[in-house]
Amino acid sequence: MTAYPRLFTPVTVGALTLPTRVVMGSMHTGMEDDPAQFPELAAYFAERARGGASLMVTGGFSPDGAGVLYPGGGRITTQAEAAEHRILTETVHDAGGRILLQVLHAGRYAAHEAALAPSASHAPINRFPAAEMTAGQVEAAVASFARAAELAREAGYDGVEIMGSEGYLLNQFLAERTNHRTDEWGGDAVRRRRFPVAVAEAVRAAVPADFLVMYRISLLDLVDGGQRWSDVAELALELEAAGVDVFNTGIGWHEARVPTIVTSVPRAAFSEATGRLRDSVSVPVAASNRINMPHTAEEILASGQADLISMARPFLADPEWVAKAGTGRAEEINTCIACNQACLDHTFAHRRATCLVNPRAGNETTLVLEPSRTVKRVAVVGAGPAGLSCALAAAGRGHHVELFEARDHLGGQFALARRIPGKEEFAETIRYFTRQLELAGVAVHLSAAVSVESLVGGGWDDVVLATGVTPRVPAIPGLDHPSVIAYPDLLTGARRAGSRMAVVGAGGIGVDVSEYLTHASSPAVDLPAWQAEWGVTGDGAPGGLGPAAPAPSPREVYLIQRRATGIGKDLGLTSGWVHRASLKHKGVRFITGATYERIDDDGLHLTVPLDTPAGAAASAAATGLGESSSPAALAIRTPDESGEEGERVPLLLPVDSVVVCAGQVSRNELADPLRERGLTVHVIGGADVAAELDAKRAIDQGTRLAATL
Repeated sequence: MTAYPRLFTPVTVGALTLPTRVVMGSMHTGMEDDPAQFPELAAYFAERARGGASLMVTGGFSPDGAGVLYPGGGRITTQAEAAEHRILTETVHDAGGRILLQVLHAGRYAAHEAALAPSASHAPINRFPAAEMTAGQVEAAVASFARAAELAREAGYDGVEIMGSEGYLLNQFLAERTNHRTDEWGGDAVRRRRFPVAVAEAVRAAVPADFLVMYRISLLDLVDGGQRWSDVAELALELEAAGVDVFNTGIGWHEARVPTIVTSVPRAAFSEATGRLRDSVSVPVAASNRINMPHTAEEILASGQADLISMARPFLADPEWVAKAGTGRAEEINTCIACNQACLDHTFAHRRATCLVNPRAGNETTLVLEPSRTVKRVAVVGAGPAGLSCALAAAGRGHHVELFEARDHLGGQFALARRIPGKEEFAETIRYFTRQLELAGVAVHLSAAVSVESLVGGGWDDVVLATGVTPRVPAIPGLDHPSVIAYPDLLTGARRAGSRMAVVGAGGIGVDVSEYLTHASSPAVDLPAWQAEWGVTGDGAPGGLGPAAPAPSPREVYLIQRRATGIGKDLGLTSGWVHRASLKHKGVRFITGATYERIDDDGLHLTVPLDTPAGAAASAAATGLGESSSPAALAIRTPDESGEEGERVPLLLPVDSVVVCAGQVSRNELADPLRERGLTVHVIGGADVAAELDAKRAIDQGTRLAATL
């Protein structure tokens, strides 16, 4: 018996019978681009096959030279290249799994000078423009997809996934946004569909009936000039007639300005669209995007919205996801929190993908946690991400580990982050570590402040200091004013926010605090409210987009930084834009290049460059000009002074409270005294480096240290 009966009901897909409804979707790890790394890629897939992933899809391989993602990108165009894949397919089959090769032509997303597209165009996320394909090149591309499928079969794959979503070439042919042709391959929706249908027909004809053909279809393009729902439904029917065995689903183009996979997106946010597709076709359909726990997957299947569940990053976070779900151990799953920091951010920076909460992902052959030959007594001080990961990994190797935490709860900065609207998933990581520490037999001591003397007398072989950070106290006159709030006091509820707030410091914490302040409360993410904020609609509008109607902020918020660069410049590549857009939706006013002069009963006094929007507004307000023309000018008061061009001008923000998010300072004061007393001391996480809080580095550092103890 299982708590998820539908998830663990066998299903027939094409000629394959799968023991569960779970598919491990495609992720580009970076290992696809170099056959020398295929042994590592094989180990990555095999670990997940052993963990219960019975059907997996590789990262994308191009069917020709023009379609590679970047120079040197993965391709499958010759028998010699196909032969190099044998280590992948044989290893997966030996581990009890099945694997599909994803065939992906990047189109105008190809980051090289030979990029091709339906029409000459320049993707906003690519510095290389794409040339228009000739009719001959279109026909050659159809043949190249068929040849790639043949080669995939020779390589031992169980099938292929044709990549037709996320704004890649096949998707580009379908959208008016990128297909301006007037020949047989464009001009209306029927002719725009000809290319992907021709690809599906050619692939099906090139391989035997027992070779699975999956098509990843874009349900919602989420870009202007994208497909209407009626176009998607008609395409699906034609693809089914062309021989597609199963549909996997994709949401949004890479250039879309609507988030689809970051943590602030509600779970299963797009399953309704999957349900519409399932109602339109007779072959199985897989739901995807922001599905990370078994109960969510079970609910989608129970509602009739899908036949299969396709998850990608959750298998980075936990290769045993399926096995744990199927044996009543869902609370042991290391949940994907959709942070993007170590997976997609790495991919788009041409680095190997891994996982913030599981640094072994993609490093299975090099970050190995083998049983230790010598059992040590290890004290870990601090139960933030670094301490938690180190304690668990060390215990897993057989060491006797005790964890000491001065607070009455685990989690460190994650315990604060989970209070941010849209970051509720971070609580899952704390739940995971709590349960795993219990299973590993780690003695956890809460409300347990340690001292040099208590540690020296403990008989420890190694002491790991993961004591984290304390907020940095900037040199601002008036910082002791009653209106000043430290960010931990705000987020824990020890201090309450007023109606007009200034946030000092616009790093990751300042952005998070601004998110917190612009929401009335921190409930579970509300899907209708999220859809309204981002203009996601199901009414058949082009691209699935409608007017955005974000809920207003309950407070006036100013987010201020000393640097003159843009707010959030150092945030994650694939998530920073979401945070900035969300704050703009809420009317947060950004002030850059500021100097903090003082805090007093009147509010926060700044000086700002005259050539910034805030400086111009301050100058206009001070001289009586433009008082009704600038929203910023209406919200601020300035002293009766003005600056000349090139100077800084004073600016007073008449706020109720000032939240200080001006960086952090490492807490590692125990390290030197302990070393002087002869103990072996390791300093990790924020206690080691606090320049900008980095849970990815902290968890990786903790795990890697444990591997060496």
